[in-house]
Amino acid sequence: MLQDYLTELPLIAILRGLKPENAEAVGHILVEAGFRIIEVPLNSPDPFRSIQILAGAMPKNVLVGAGTVLDPQQVHGVRDVGGRLIVMPHADLEVIRLAKEQDLVCTPGVATPTEAFAALKAGADAIKIFPAEAIPPAVVKAWRAVLPKETIVLPVGGIKPDNMKSYLDAGANGFGLGSALFTPSMSVEEIGRNARAFATAWQVLRAS
Repeated sequence: MLQDYLTELPLIAILRGLKPENAEAVGHILVEAGFRIIEVPLNSPDPFRSIQILAGAMPKNVLVGAGTVLDPQQVHGVRDVGGRLIVMPHADLEVIRLAKEQDLVCTPGVATPTEAFAALKAGADAIKIFPAEAIPPAVVKAWRAVLPKETIVLPVGGIKPDNMKSYLDAGANGFGLGSALFTPSMSVEEIGRNARAFATAWQVLRAS
């Protein structure tokens, strides 16, 4: 299921700090740039309202959900407002199992092979390598040698258009994009420019 949303543009928009009144406009500018996965971290202002707005306003081929999901009760909250994606900074197996029981896509954060294998065994749809600043491409390459071949590997943290290639060469399948794409102080136009820059960088890498 997750792969369907990653095929066209395997970049996840992480909208930390998004306010509900800006959610629809930001969502549309991202979709126009080609993004198909949008994540609102739960430490944003009124995140469940933003998720509800995005889930209702975005096309059906866009996966909307929450990041920074820390406990099982939050999984229910995301589902109840129409979110279909659970992203975590850690690998809490209870959260992963509950998300899958609710038929939600789940991408936990991992920083070691032990966490990665445990998360996959619990049903994770992908692993979020976090924070990527502390896990360089050489480490990702070593992980890729032992992880199941079908594992979706998504570095998150410090990703910019000019450092994606080294991770892709190491075996990454896509990326989560934070402050290089979106901050609450950015205008919709600036967010759009950033989104298009990432999309163009990806297309260039794929063509090469």
